Amino acid sequence: MDALFVPLASAIGASVDQIKLISCLLIACPLGSLFIRIPASQPNLKHLFNLLVSVFFFIPVLNLSWGFVQLLGSVLGTYYIAANVKGSNMPWIVFAFVMGHLTVNHVIRAFYNLSYETFEVTGPQMVLTMKLTTFAWNVWDGRTAPENLDKWQLQKRVTKYPTLLEFLGYSFYFPGVLVGPYLDYASYISLIDESLFEGKRSPSSTRSIPDGRKRVAYRKMLTGLVFLGIFVVLSPSFYYAIVITPWFMTQGFLYRMVYFQLSGFIERSKYYAIWTLTEGASILTGLGFTGYGPSGESTWEGAANVKVLEIELPSNFKVLLDSWNINTNIWLRECIYKRVTPKGKKPGFRSSMLTFATSAFWHGIATGYYLTFFFGGFITTAGRLCRANLRPFVLPPPGAPTTITKRIYDLTGTFVSILILNYVAAPFMLLNFTDSIEAWRRLHWYGFWMIGSTLAFFWLGGSTFLKALQKKEGKVAEKVAMPESHVMPPPLEDMAEELKELQHRMKE
Repeated sequence: MDALFVPLASAIGASVDQIKLISCLLIACPLGSLFIRIPASQPNLKHLFNLLVSVFFFIPVLNLSWGFVQLLGSVLGTYYIAANVKGSNMPWIVFAFVMGHLTVNHVIRAFYNLSYETFEVTGPQMVLTMKLTTFAWNVWDGRTAPENLDKWQLQKRVTKYPTLLEFLGYSFYFPGVLVGPYLDYASYISLIDESLFEGKRSPSSTRSIPDGRKRVAYRKMLTGLVFLGIFVVLSPSFYYAIVITPWFMTQGFLYRMVYFQLSGFIERSKYYAIWTLTEGASILTGLGFTGYGPSGESTWEGAANVKVLEIELPSNFKVLLDSWNINTNIWLRECIYKRVTPKGKKPGFRSSMLTFATSAFWHGIATGYYLTFFFGGFITTAGRLCRANLRPFVLPPPGAPTTITKRIYDLTGTFVSILILNYVAAPFMLLNFTDSIEAWRRLHWYGFWMIGSTLAFFWLGGSTFLKALQKKEGKVAEKVAMPESHVMPPPLEDMAEELKELQHRMKE
């Protein structure tokens, strides 16, 4: 089928793999409208539909026959392990099996130095890894006494083991099989039998499926196409790697800074495009329904993987992290962060670091990923210190309108968050160590100066002074919770607290 895509790729200036991927995402939208027309009384037909569409994507379109065989191997292996291993280590055996397989393919990708323009099996395998490990934990929760589970675990537990066709349909749910969104098995089955919509029918509708689905889905599709257009038109001129070109250093510092920030947005627009397109296709199948708004319109927010405005105009770095790759954060929280925490204890630095390590290996083995994640620990620390020490001074009294000072604080937070985001994300896109360090050097290490000076201020007496000033003026500092994002490592003060606790236990 390459003959269909080569002329378009040449005309646009994109790789054939990119054109194929976007074509699959666009095809998924009308197929989603067909899928939802299959009656709930024919669940096996829905499972088979998912499987056949995915086979069509992988084999004739993407030419990933061997990749599909590998994914199928992970699916069948997980199905066997989860069914036959009854002990508490079952989820971790599944985790080691699928994560080990993913890591091998990450190594192969790195060995052949494949660029982002090449679409191969690791992208879909990352999504499948989340689905299979989540399924294993859901099965284990189904074998566990309900009183020992939290709310999420109770809602998602699997008490009836699926048939092989059901599991294949879940594993290869076609709108999200290539780039996400990932979903859990309970959500998939509620989509198949349409129990997702029970008790939520609009009073004005006679259908079991709420009205307004197409309106939201095609708006998402249009939004995705706009972001795709932005990326196709502007990415040849605005991209992170331009920082390491000779041309970049011929420009003035201020021009370089502005150009770099714009390049960051253009680079992210491709992720906004593909995730918004898949969200639209998922909504067309019925996934993502979350109820009704104040005016009675149906809302479909459950399939979102990104919140663009909260990323591009965040009030702080925590909001930004919470809005990026949302489903991955859920997976890390529910399947790693909570699971590595001993029963009866609160998650601490150890749990956070194990979760961060999982996130890092899940993304790949490129050194650029680890530069981004490692620096992220310092960023979250600085953000927490600012929130605890500065924010109480600008908060208006309860019930009072927002003050100018608070607005200035929020605008400053937005400006700083964007600067830091683009700085820390550069290695994530450049991948190798040499290019990442060179890019930071050409930006005069501005991110390190910003975060380093902030930490130095607070750690060298600023926190003590501001806390005393808060007490004197009667300002009450909010309790600063851990960020919802588990992609970045934990704040550094959590490590210090855990080390103090360890020393205390050793002295006892």
